[in-house]
Amino acid sequence: MPSVRYIIELSSSDRKVLQDIISKGTSPAKAILRANILLASDRHNKKRMTVAEIAETYHTTPTTVQNVRTSYTNNGLDATIACKKRETPPVPPKITGDIEAHIIALACGEPPEGYSKWTLRLLADKCVELNYAKSLSHMTVTRILKKNEFKPHLKKCWCIPPDQNAAFVAAKEDVLSVYARPYDENNPVICMDEKPVQLFANAGKSLKSKDDRIEYGDNEYIRNGTACIFLFTEPLNGWRYADAQEHRTREDWAKQIKWLLDEQYPEVTKIVLVMDNLNTHTIASLYQTFTPEEAFRLASRLEIHYTPKHGSWLDIAEIELSALGRQCIGNNRIPDLDTFRNLLKPWYVDRNRKQHGVNWQFSTDDARIKLKRLYPIINL
Repeated sequence: MPSVRYIIELSSSDRKVLQDIISKGTSPAKAILRANILLASDRHNKKRMTVAEIAETYHTTPTTVQNVRTSYTNNGLDATIACKKRETPPVPPKITGDIEAHIIALACGEPPEGYSKWTLRLLADKCVELNYAKSLSHMTVTRILKKNEFKPHLKKCWCIPPDQNAAFVAAKEDVLSVYARPYDENNPVICMDEKPVQLFANAGKSLKSKDDRIEYGDNEYIRNGTACIFLFTEPLNGWRYADAQEHRTREDWAKQIKWLLDEQYPEVTKIVLVMDNLNTHTIASLYQTFTPEEAFRLASRLEIHYTPKHGSWLDIAEIELSALGRQCIGNNRIPDLDTFRNLLKPWYVDRNRKQHGVNWQFSTDDARIKLKRLYPIINL
């Protein structure tokens, strides 16, 4: 049965509305297209075109032209231009807020026996098993966790001191007061820290692709023992120094301190030294390594401040060690001590040249607010 071809006869008011839609250009593109189709179809238009001509002129299909003309004849101008969609009843969501809450609660709890952590598929299967949902894909679980900014696969480790720890807050406030001091070239504040590193050599030579774009490393390695990084930094002056030693004994630490005092800062009155309370970081190590006169001379030029137990993050040298680990060492295999030392020197020389300092802003007042639980409760 052939389709009905309607004859369009626009009234003067309809014609004016359609011309305004086209001239202003602020209406949606579909509304402008329908206005052009109706004006081109008007029997009073001297340049009236056929359905095929209209479709070709306005880059649409003859079916669309016919639908617009049919809509105008049956429903009027407003309905044709607006082209309202048919109202359909809303579809209830398959994943409700209750189901999302159950998924989050599961992810916060212990994983099933035999698993170290929740996975997306484990969560989806468990929800179906507990009849929270008839079916659930792991991709849906991904969207729910992402929407709620929840990452059950991540776990951050932190040294958390016990509440109301007087020893912690005493050492913490002591270190923070040191960091609050103004710069004094005769009494510089130096932070020191150590870091053990394993030495590995490649068991075989690496290979490169034909275009030299990809390097293939041998998975096997040879373990060559360990080494230790001794790092010193003066935050207010943007200086740091890193050295690698075979051991981290009392003698190693004492020799590093002697180098710091006699070679790096021979003219200063005292060095204000901030470090963690490792058992080798004591004046006794100087007496164990040097003569009593030499040990006393070195100790008299030191003002030592220890970071609290579980609070080594208060040592600015840890920040430098973190940067060193990411920027210098990375995932490289370091075969021996000499190679290690040659790797460290360009790194700290470049950072010193660029004057990379540390902008420490955590004050005692901040600590008393943010770490309030660590302070003893005094009943007056």
